[in-house]
Amino acid sequence: MKHILPGLLIITFFAACNNAAPEQPLTKQEIPVQEKEMKEAIAKYPDSIALRNALIEYYYDNSNYDMALSEINNAIHKDSNNASLWDKRGRLYFENGDTANAIKSYQTAIDIFPDPQYIMSLGWIYAQRKDSNALVMANALLIGKNAHSEKEALLIKGLYFKAKGDNQKALSFFDACINMDYTYMLAYSEKAIVLYNMGKYEEALKVLDRAVTLQNKFDEGYYWMGRCFEKLNRTNDAIESYRSAILYNPDYDEAKDALSKLGVK
Repeated sequence: MKHILPGLLIITFFAACNNAAPEQPLTKQEIPVQEKEMKEAIAKYPDSIALRNALIEYYYDNSNYDMALSEINNAIHKDSNNASLWDKRGRLYFENGDTANAIKSYQTAIDIFPDPQYIMSLGWIYAQRKDSNALVMANALLIGKNAHSEKEALLIKGLYFKAKGDNQKALSFFDACINMDYTYMLAYSEKAIVLYNMGKYEEALKVLDRAVTLQNKFDEGYYWMGRCFEKLNRTNDAIESYRSAILYNPDYDEAKDALSKLGVK
């Protein structure tokens, strides 16, 4: 308070000198109507998982991870065997930068119900952490009779070896993904990134060119084409590629930053 009061006295003094009417005290900011209505509905039907899920998604869409996690923990307290809730908890923790709790959440989801999507999510995190459990998750997908996730399993293995710096093994798995499904865009972008990291920019461009030919709205493909063109001192081509990425994804901040660094607004 000793820092606030002098400021208030100064404001009052100048207001009086200018014969201005005193400012009305600020009222507490009200929560948005949509959020208020959701909370009222939950208060009325506290056992409704669907209503609480809607509020969780609302917080998630607005990047309010703390409130989303608070609500999802409340939901899990009421229904601890709901694998979908644990999956959402894992996603929230991961996007909030807490991979340890994300792993615990996904593992709990898998223990309840080994859905291939949960296994993929956990395998992806392990791969980024250079944890060999990524290979365990990938193999689980490969042996699962009803998983139908062979290409995702191969991608996880590729991501693991990419993180470990074993570029040749990573490329072999990404190639296997593409051979299995030539429209699998993630495999193209990951292969191109490995080639980019190896300094093979022309080869990376060939991979990306094929990807954007197959899917002309592939924003990530255009972004990495821009990165390659920059390395090859083809600035105009880089600018055009970054603009294409933003055209198909107006929220592509990395492409916007790249253009800004090139002096383009």
